[in-house]
Amino acid sequence: MANVGQQPKWEGKACAKLAGCKAEQVWLLLQDFFGLDKWFPSLTTCLPVEGVSGQPGCVRFCAGFKTPVSGSDKGSMNWTKQKLLSIDPNEMVFSYSIVDGNVGFNAYVSTVRVFSKEHGCDIEWKYEVEPAKGWTLGDLDFFIASGLQVMAQRMEAALQVFQATMDQ
Repeated sequence: MANVGQQPKWEGKACAKLAGCKAEQVWLLLQDFFGLDKWFPSLTTCLPVEGVSGQPGCVRFCAGFKTPVSGSDKGSMNWTKQKLLSIDPNEMVFSYSIVDGNVGFNAYVSTVRVFSKEHGCDIEWKYEVEPAKGWTLGDLDFFIASGLQVMAQRMEAALQVFQATMDQ
């Protein structure tokens, strides 16, 4: 009886649709691994820790984001260090893991992919993590899905402004 008491990993997926945006345009925004704070809601800091943005092995420090789960120390700021595991610009996909942080995630890995659609594109964010103390899978699903929706809206708006200036 191996793995007695070990819970299976939580797995989830969120998707967001971007109308009128080309997948290649959205990918250019997403592939900036050190630029997540431009798009993710309530993320106030995204700084390079090591490596070159967009190169496997690079690490970013993200802080200031709000989660649906309150920590025991209400005065502390949420933070994580995230490592880019792989990236494929041709397939418009990258994977990263959380290597340190205070939000309680262990063995967290996400894969983010952009898909072309007839009238725009989709962003898909898949994730898996060991069950986290104080969290439910529903909390994590909500956090990722709601964050992705805001990211998509911000990217859509930025690309519309860009397109409007190009059309002038």
